[in-house]
Amino acid sequence: MPLEEAVLAAGLDLRSEGQPEFHGFLLAKAMRDGDHARGLTAHGTLYKALDRMERMGLLESHWEVPEIAAEQGRPRRRLYRVTGQGERALDQAREAAMARSTERGLA
Repeated sequence: MPLEEAVLAAGLDLRSEGQPEFHGFLLAKAMRDGDHARGLTAHGTLYKALDRMERMGLLESHWEVPEIAAEQGRPRRRLYRVTGQGERALDQAREAAMARSTERGLA
């Protein structure tokens, strides 16, 4: 799940920077520019992953208030946030990666 791990890590980084919710473009920018750089290989790859992750309970989302988008002259954004389940899944994935790395180091 490298893409999903990168999404969760970037989402949590944004939260730690004071951005508890994020939209797809902000997330893509954070993933491109941040510590979790990952190329999104095809149009819609990120949004498909966001939808899948929401169905898995790793993210929650809602549409922003229409007036905010209208005031800024742009389409409404779907805003996401990492759930507690998403945080735990990322922790588990990181622990598993560390265990694999340790096992390889011992082999």
